Amino acid sequence: MSRPIQSCVKNPRIGIIGGGIAGATVALCLGELGLDVTLIEKGSSLVNGPPICHLHAGGNLYREISDAQCFTLLRESIDLVRLYPHAVDYRPTVIAVPKNDAGLPEDLLPRLHKLQKEYQHLINKDSKNSVLGASEHYFKLFTRQQIEALKNTEVVNKPQTLTEWMIPFAHHVNLEQLKFPVILVQEYGLNLFRLAASAELALRKITHCSLLVNSEVTNIHALANCWQVEYQQGSEITVTEFDYLINAAGFRTGTVDDMLDFKRQRLVEFKAAYVTQWPQCSAIWPEVIFFGDRGTPEGMAQFTPYPDGYFQLHGMTPLVTLFDNGLVESANHSAQPQLNPHFIEKIDKGWSNAEINLRSQAAIDHISRFIPDFAQNATVSAKPLFGAQQIPGDDAELRAAGVSFVGEFYARCEIVKASSALTVSNKIIKQLIKLGYLTHKDNGDRVFKITHAITEPEITQHAQKLCASRDYPVSLARCNFPQLGH
Repeated sequence: MSRPIQSCVKNPRIGIIGGGIAGATVALCLGELGLDVTLIEKGSSLVNGPPICHLHAGGNLYREISDAQCFTLLRESIDLVRLYPHAVDYRPTVIAVPKNDAGLPEDLLPRLHKLQKEYQHLINKDSKNSVLGASEHYFKLFTRQQIEALKNTEVVNKPQTLTEWMIPFAHHVNLEQLKFPVILVQEYGLNLFRLAASAELALRKITHCSLLVNSEVTNIHALANCWQVEYQQGSEITVTEFDYLINAAGFRTGTVDDMLDFKRQRLVEFKAAYVTQWPQCSAIWPEVIFFGDRGTPEGMAQFTPYPDGYFQLHGMTPLVTLFDNGLVESANHSAQPQLNPHFIEKIDKGWSNAEINLRSQAAIDHISRFIPDFAQNATVSAKPLFGAQQIPGDDAELRAAGVSFVGEFYARCEIVKASSALTVSNKIIKQLIKLGYLTHKDNGDRVFKITHAITEPEITQHAQKLCASRDYPVSLARCNFPQLGH
């Protein structure tokens, strides 16, 4: 049901439910445009959901998705880098195909050439889009002979070329396990803690933005001329009204839809990544992806580096990142897919030490098939990074998704990858212009003056506080990856 309200409200009140990457980014964008925004977040800080670590600037981790989705992820990633430059880990990603995989490295080349061409096209449209280096360096192939030659090369403290980034890979990866060539591509890292810090610090500086944390929405009513939202902070219950409502509740988006009897088909999947440390490793690595069939014992292995020898591990197997019955769909009576209660308990209360150690060790074993030195020295160093993500519709392979609307005054954020957050914001802004809440002149060149005035040291300091408050090593909040030289 939509409401017959007028679109000529002078100072519209915008309510956003959920402070994940989508809700926080929408709040920032609307706040920078001068709108009255209230962001209601159940947790104690922003952007605390599924284990974000990768900027999908081309979707090269996913062989199975369409070229169209890859182009969308490329464009969206560039926009996100421009919004959150201090949240990006400027290091490339190695794509390697194991010998036991049915695919070939050459299978990836047609898409990579298309992406390279599309990236240059985006640079031609706006030189500020050149955030992934020069287009001619978007990717590079390395033969086995070239990598073997790097084994005798000393590690570079601040790699500035694609070849220098490959030196740690050459020193430690078991090349006998791989097909060649391997590919280095400019898909960078995205730091969850630095992104959260960027958003929080900016929102707290925007005077007409209200950030309500530790606040849980308990009910919503559609009145004749507004949305009435009830939320609870501790024992105190508050009722407030909004002219425009944005549902950005992440994997719990369906619970908000259910309050308003809005039907929607969606999937929810619980996932986890594991925090380990390799104390003897001081080299600055690229991220490394070893392809494999999802859901099998040989599922994709992802090796994500952080400062001080910390590595975040994904393994697309049921023993590591994926979980039995971890993917569920909504039923006819509800828009909210029902995860098994033990997943909800993990999200709300945490993990047992036994399961942390069991799954983290399984992750170490999974990556050690390709990096034997890692098995000998890696230790479990923190609880997993974990959470559930929603996927609109019924296609579990969908990666590029955005926003849907019910009537004129209700938007539903449905991103799968963090890079889609700004696209969602732009579509909502178009809707607000249509309603008369904004003008095209207000939108202008989208200069984020407040957000970009926050300095890198401020972001690092706040990100480290967030790490500590969430019981993760503060090293995960730091960035020692230099922007790629040419």
